[in-house]
Amino acid sequence: MSAPEPDRVTVRMYHVGFGDAFLVTVRRGGGTWRLLVDCGVHRSGQARPIVDVVNAIIADLVADAGGGPPHLDAVVATHHHADHISGYARPEWEQVEVDEVWLPYVEDAEDADATMLRTAQASAAKELVRLVESRTSVLAADGAEPSAKLMLAHDFAINALTNDDALDRLLGRNGRGFAGDTVVRFFPKHDAADNTLTPLPGVTVTILGPSRDPDELRRMDPPTSAGWQRLALSADTAMSPAIGDLFGLAYAVKDHDVPEALRTARDSLELAEVTNDAGLLGAAALLDRVVNNTSLFFLLDVAGTRLLFPGDAQQGAWEHVLNDPAKRLLVRDCVFYKIGHHGSGNATPRDFVEAAWADGGHAMLPWGLVKAWEDTIPQENLMAALTAHHHTIIRNDEQEPEPGVVSYQGDMWSEWTMVLPPAGEVDVPRPRQVTVDR
Repeated sequence: MSAPEPDRVTVRMYHVGFGDAFLVTVRRGGGTWRLLVDCGVHRSGQARPIVDVVNAIIADLVADAGGGPPHLDAVVATHHHADHISGYARPEWEQVEVDEVWLPYVEDAEDADATMLRTAQASAAKELVRLVESRTSVLAADGAEPSAKLMLAHDFAINALTNDDALDRLLGRNGRGFAGDTVVRFFPKHDAADNTLTPLPGVTVTILGPSRDPDELRRMDPPTSAGWQRLALSADTAMSPAIGDLFGLAYAVKDHDVPEALRTARDSLELAEVTNDAGLLGAAALLDRVVNNTSLFFLLDVAGTRLLFPGDAQQGAWEHVLNDPAKRLLVRDCVFYKIGHHGSGNATPRDFVEAAWADGGHAMLPWGLVKAWEDTIPQENLMAALTAHHHTIIRNDEQEPEPGVVSYQGDMWSEWTMVLPPAGEVDVPRPRQVTVDR
């Protein structure tokens, strides 16, 4: 008689291109729990048609069920960008049983904190699409081609749209949904106790974000001195006026000294006044980052083995976690990290890599080439810092199998596996080394 299969947790990253699709499977004490985190791809960075990925996920679920109906205990849609949820628009999901769907509170039509933010985001995205398409039409009438900035602005704006077809499936509205009955849950809850879930004995999910503080949601980029880009500059170059502020600090004006009308105009992002390609791109990029900060940010703990999924959270969302001592302690001993925002320089803080997170983990990079960002995503200094702290980076374009831990299925997926202590043993995080580099 063969020995029973050991308890384990696996994370399978499907290679969609520039997008996220992660299937998490926990086998613990004879029970199995399956969670799908996002399923989408950016229109400019598709490795394959998204329907191929959806079919691969469903086929894997059927195989795991021994030929039975495909089933997921929960689906997480971290935020409504197309590169995270566009795959849910596919009709193939109608055959999949999904017990629960988890979404950030900003998608809750009955949440007072969310209504204004969600409406403003949707209106801004639609107006940006209109402005870009109008400018493209004018250029076409003159026989001119749209600039690279204009095309990128259009991609940003399309990605930031609410992606109604996918959200209809996730929210179970307008005749769309999954097979069977599904409970839709929005996080975080106002009561902190409701943000810790226990799907199996010894398995907990802790919701860490997004923040409900508007100031934190608006804080998208790290200070220059704390960002990864700063590391690429020599001390002399960093002080060069050519790349510094246009005017010296002596000419800076405090907010309270600026007439209220000017402050209001600045803060309202008056899109009607944005008439050039660079301005449109800047507005679209700003909107893109605001949506990133609303990402559902959570930690999965399986028998003391901790996995961190931040969505595409940026500076303010990370500060919400790292500035809270209890949350900072939770993320310290993670053995697995889903690299935020495809490895961009504004979605994984230096404070997390160089101080908060213990050395020697594994980090998965969901990335595919987008020509417009090939020099900046993934951010080289971030990748180098992860390596310097002895984290193994798992990425499709540089496949390095690790027997029993990291494996690949051709170009379709990468998988990380951690064997767990037997159920019933004391569940404590394994000791890890914390290195502080100031």
